[in-house]
Amino acid sequence: MTVLSIVLQSLLIAYYVFSGSAKIAGAKYWVDVFNGLKLPQWFRVITGLVQLAGAAVLIIGYWYAEAVAWGGIWLGITMLVAFFAHIRVKDSFGKTVQPVVFLALIVVVTLMNADGIMNLL
Repeated sequence: MTVLSIVLQSLLIAYYVFSGSAKIAGAKYWVDVFNGLKLPQWFRVITGLVQLAGAAVLIIGYWYAEAVAWGGIWLGITMLVAFFAHIRVKDSFGKTVQPVVFLALIVVVTLMNADGIMNLL
């Protein structure tokens, strides 16, 4: 595992722990976002749990590098769904770009640890 991979992994963990926890806790920002996306509030809680699970897998990746790629795939799918949710309601570029940026970071980390996927297959 390279230093760049560890740094990106750590930043992603921090973001998804913070974001997932805020979604579960019902932070006003996320309540408003999900209302704007015309999604039910129970889906916000599920999304928060999915993000915390992905962050946990990335944390496990510090000891088992193959977990990073699997966590990346999990969170990548989440960001794709977020992107399409923003597209569906015709959100502005500023609101739609966030999941794209995180998806790009996740793809980089996943590709840097892709050999872990092959080891498990």
